[in-house]
Amino acid sequence: MTDASRADNYRGVFDTRLGFGEKPAVIVIDFVKAYTTQGAPFFGQGVVDAVDHSIPLLAAARRAGAPIIYTQVVYHPSGLDGGLFFKKVPSLKLFIQGAPLGAIDERITPLPADFIVTKQYPSSFFGTSLGSTLKTLGIDTTVLIGCSTSGCVRATAVDAIQHGYRVIVPKECCGDRHDAPHDAALFDINAKYGDVMPKAEVISWLDQLSKRSNG
Repeated sequence: MTDASRADNYRGVFDTRLGFGEKPAVIVIDFVKAYTTQGAPFFGQGVVDAVDHSIPLLAAARRAGAPIIYTQVVYHPSGLDGGLFFKKVPSLKLFIQGAPLGAIDERITPLPADFIVTKQYPSSFFGTSLGSTLKTLGIDTTVLIGCSTSGCVRATAVDAIQHGYRVIVPKECCGDRHDAPHDAALFDINAKYGDVMPKAEVISWLDQLSKRSNG
């Protein structure tokens, strides 16, 4: 199926845009060294590029006063807290507590005001404090950046809309190990769970919020 025929198939059924809310939070999903270090099992150049694209977006979020929440996968040395997921993907041993490749990429190191949520499964909501944190902060819109697009970003998008949050995905700010699953996941997210758009549009919106709050 071509891109055009795929879009035609979804038109009028899965093409509604939700748009922006009033109170965003940026969720930085698993931008860790296991994905950005050449030669590491999870390495993907698309993730490296996505980290670079995310730097100005995070700066815009901070100017707007939007909370920034980082997620990190962290496992007990036994891996038992990862259940069958840990068995299905043995390379997840790279994320055992204290493992150097599990650290957040230093190009986007969290600041003291930022939040860090640890998780063991793809969705940033599953078994974590994310949902209660967003509720306490009064958030209505989640801006999702990170990796992998086909895994943890997509799973988080599904759970975010199920928890009642608008989902915004700046497409340049997500990465995967291969273009095919990356593109398919972005298409699926945009069709059913949120709005996938250029990062420039998201930054423009954040700058408008910044002007409004400072004006």
